[in-house]
Amino acid sequence: MKYPKGAKPGGQNAAGIRRRKDKEVRYGSRGMTLEKDLDFANSFYLEHGRAVIHKKPTPVQIVNVDYPSRNKAKISEAYFKVPSTSDYNGLYKGKYIDFEAKETRNETRFPFINIHEHQVQHMHQCYMHGGIVFIIIKFSLYDETYLLPFEKFLPYWERFLNDGRKSIRYTDIKEDSLSLKTGINPRIDYLAAVDEFYFENGE
Repeated sequence: MKYPKGAKPGGQNAAGIRRRKDKEVRYGSRGMTLEKDLDFANSFYLEHGRAVIHKKPTPVQIVNVDYPSRNKAKISEAYFKVPSTSDYNGLYKGKYIDFEAKETRNETRFPFINIHEHQVQHMHQCYMHGGIVFIIIKFSLYDETYLLPFEKFLPYWERFLNDGRKSIRYTDIKEDSLSLKTGINPRIDYLAAVDEFYFENGE
């Protein structure tokens, strides 16, 4: 398969925030991607009857197929297509749930280049129909993961569409999001944050 083409900041970034020293950065989850953590969490939720949430497969455009024999076919060229909707969806406590999961190595912001406009439009439609919609963002250099409710994300996106900032600052995400603590089973219990924001607050 052909994959689409996908800098390390210096000791001090443009915002004047100095990089954390090695001893301050948590390395416990090195090699563990956000997607793997969420897949494990969703399997845990399903097995324990808490929720039914799945990752949508990434659509693939097949370009060329080889037929070495009459009963065998081999895909020799294919490309990942841009997903038309968000990454995950399902049901939780009788409510439709829909969310994106993004990981960034940027220290000071979450760039909007990481998300497509039609994905935001899809999430907006789900939100307007009463769904639970959010974005999970992981700052991998800090090993920090946040759940940003869609209603908190939307003003930043609308500002971007009106020629505003092309990113959300790390400090703003910390202020407007719920921090996802790490555990064991599952490692990222994001439904605990969903409970806190969408159910315990009466929303």
